Formats: sequence, C-alpha cells, structure tokens
Amino acid sequence: MKPPTETDAPVAPEIENPAEGIDQSAGDFTYDVKYDYDAGTGLSENVVRYISDVKKEEDWIREFRLKALKTFQEKPMPTHWATKDLDNIDFDKIRYYLAQGQAPKRTWDEVPDDIKQTFERLGIPEQERKFLAGVEAQFDSEAAYSNVKEIVAKQGVIFMGSTEALREHPEIFRKWFGKVIPTSDNKFSALNSAVFSGGSFIYVPPGVKVDMPLQAYFRINAENFGQFERTLIIVDEGAEVTYMEGCTAPKFSTATLHSAVVELVAMKNAKIQYITVQNWAANVYNLVTKRGIAHEGAEIKWIDCNIGSRLTMKYPGVVLKGKGARGEVVSIALANDGQHQDTGAKMIHAADDTTSTIVSKSISVGQGVATYRGVVHIPKHLKGCKNNTECDALLINSNSRTDTYPAITVRGDKHATQHEASVSKVSEEMIFYMQQRGLSEAQAMSLAVNGFVNDLVRQFPMEYSVELKRLIDLEMEGSVG
Repeated sequence: MKPPTETDAPVAPEIENPAEGIDQSAGDFTYDVKYDYDAGTGLSENVVRYISDVKKEEDWIREFRLKALKTFQEKPMPTHWATKDLDNIDFDKIRYYLAQGQAPKRTWDEVPDDIKQTFERLGIPEQERKFLAGVEAQFDSEAAYSNVKEIVAKQGVIFMGSTEALREHPEIFRKWFGKVIPTSDNKFSALNSAVFSGGSFIYVPPGVKVDMPLQAYFRINAENFGQFERTLIIVDEGAEVTYMEGCTAPKFSTATLHSAVVELVAMKNAKIQYITVQNWAANVYNLVTKRGIAHEGAEIKWIDCNIGSRLTMKYPGVVLKGKGARGEVVSIALANDGQHQDTGAKMIHAADDTTSTIVSKSISVGQGVATYRGVVHIPKHLKGCKNNTECDALLINSNSRTDTYPAITVRGDKHATQHEASVSKVSEEMIFYMQQRGLSEAQAMSLAVNGFVNDLVRQFPMEYSVELKRLIDLEMEGSVG
C-alpha cells in the first residue's frame, strides 16, 4: 500500500466559527450628546455640592457626601498591596457628573433619540420584552429609562434608580444606605459615597418571589468620565429576587473610571442572586465594592464575570450574620494583553451553622495578569460553619501570569473548611490533537477555554451564558502565536 498523499487525506469539515458574524465593536461607539448638567472637570467640595444641588437632596445626604469626600482625600492609594497602576489615575482630569435630565422615562418612546439608539444597539429593549421583569438603563450619571412590569409592581416590588428612591422612599433607603459598606471601607467606596449618582434601588416585600430577573444596564458614553452608580437591594423575609447587570463603554485614548458600590440585604430566609457580566473597554479602571448581609436562613449568591477593562479590582463578599445563612461567589475573569483582573471573594462567618462557597476561574492571555484574592473568616466562638474554596487558573501563553492570595482564618475545631487550587497551561499536544480533528489553532484554543469555564457558565441564565461564550471567543481571537 502506498503512503497517503495530500490528495488522499480526508478533508477537514468546516467548523462554524462561533465568533463569526458578531460585531466585535458592539459596545465601542459613542454619540455626541448635549448635557444639561455638567459638574466640570476635577474633584472638589464644589463639585460634590453641585451634584447634591442638582439632585435637590436633603441636608443629611449632602453632609454624607462631604464627609465621604474628606475620607477619600485622607485615605492613601492602596498600592502597598494592590498594583502601582492605581497611581496613574488622574482624579483632576475626570468629569464626575454628566446628565441630560433627572427623571428617567417610563417608555422607550420618551427617551431621547441619541440615548435610545445606544440601548437599541446594545439590545436592551429587546431583552426587556423577552424575559425581564423590569429594566433600568443608565447613561453616564443618570438613569435614562426605568420601568418594572405592572404585575411585579402590584406585588409591592420597588425597582427604581437611587436618585428617585432617595426622594420617594427615604424611610427605607436611609435605614440601609451605607450600612453594609461604610464610607470608610476603602478609598474607592469613599469616592463613590462622595459623588454617587444613578444605580438601582430594589425592595421586595415579605414572601414575594419575583419570577423573572430585574436588570440594569450601565453605559458610559463620555470621554474622561467617571461613573459612580450606587445600588441598594433589600429583600424582606422569605422573598426572592434575581438581579442582573451589564455594562459597556466605548474605547477612548484616555482612561475612564468606574467605581460602584453595591449593598445587598437578605432578611430571614430570603434569597438574592446577583449576576454581573461586564465587558468594559480596555481603557477603563473598574474599581468596585460589593457586599451583602445574609440574615438567618438567608442566601446570597454572586455570579460575576469580568471581561475587559484595564484594571479590575472587585471582591464580592457576604457577611453571614444569621444562623444557617449561606453565601456563594462564582466568578470568571479573563485577562487579555495589557489587562489586570484582580478579583476574588470575601466570606465573613458571624453565626453558627453558616455555609460559604467560593469558586473562581481565571484565564490569562498574552501579557494578561489574573489575580485571585480571597478572605474567609470563621471565629472561634462559632460552631458548625463550613467553607469550600476552589480557585483554578488557566494560562494561554508563556508570558501570561496568575497570582493567588487566599487568606483563610479558621479558629476552633468545630468547623469544616476545604481549599483547592490549580494552575494549568493549554498544552501544545492538546491543540495539536484538536487541529487533527479539523479545528484551526484559534478554534482549538477557544474550545479549550470554553471547556475550562463551561461548568460555571451553565450557572448563568441562558441569555447571559450565550453572550459570555461569545465574549470569550472574541477575546481569544488573535491570542495564538
């Protein structure tokens, strides 16, 4: 038998490229918008007073902002443990408040055309019609659109922007605002507290289970801009809600700052699921503080996906305050060339029989850096607490990097904890094998990455898991070689 020639070799089947047909610059566009309110450039007491005046706030919140500004100015940049890249943020070149108007519209027809076109290009109205119970769409500093389905509103569910909530529901807002994450928690929570605008406020009455997710979408349009939304979610006894947030920004030559604060309160036997899929442009500093308090028998679950940005620092946490409370963080981070994904989780056990789970997966591509930081704290006087932590890292190239800093403190002998970690690299043999099955090198690499995160992606709602897989495919394009 003669050896097979090239002509005799089986023809490799054409594999559909999952990224084909997708506009890679879906979020990379901007409109020239005329703003009615502009706080100017730079941060000062006058800027904070301007924001408070525009919003016609009461004295207590004005004082809250001014006190937070002082805290921000006094706190040093946390570069003793975090990246020195933080020193490159020039707070004097950032615009802290831009808005066309103060009141969000209740129908898309009322939203100004240029802003409406932005959200139509991002597919938000379509998602609202298909599977959401309510949507809030924030454009720069304020919500341009906010609406909740009538059937959900009749159940007593409140879903609106924080600016509206301060005016219309001060009795609930003030009780919980700043209680989960105090102003002095860190430098960037202080910054947010000084200049916050927009974000979501949700209150779910006792026993009400919201069947469909509520969603907020945050869009940065302006250059040299800082977005500082503030989200507060309170779910009363026995109630349940799922909240999803997405975010994009166009790519500018200058840096953009996003510094949000998210506070969750799950009362007795309540459940909150908070899902984030971020796809920031590569010039965004994304410095976010997220934390929840779970009372007796309550459950808080963070599902967090971090793609894009120049630097992300985000460590969602749960304070397990009541007996039998449960906390979970599931996170995926993808660090491409020039990016640093510094992510992780915090679990603070403060009652007996509390359970926490952390599952983190990171992918480092090219010169990308992925860092995991985890904190688990179980004090000696408690009993029956459990924690399981898993953090896995995948390196795509020889120059990519991953760091892991788990800090697990368990005192006493009546607890169960487990920690697993792994670092692996996509092997040449694996890629070669898949190429023999007809895949290109890029397709093989994309398949390997999707296989690495597949068990976590399945925990996302279907619409988000499809988007997430596409984003991963796009990030992997050109990563080989």
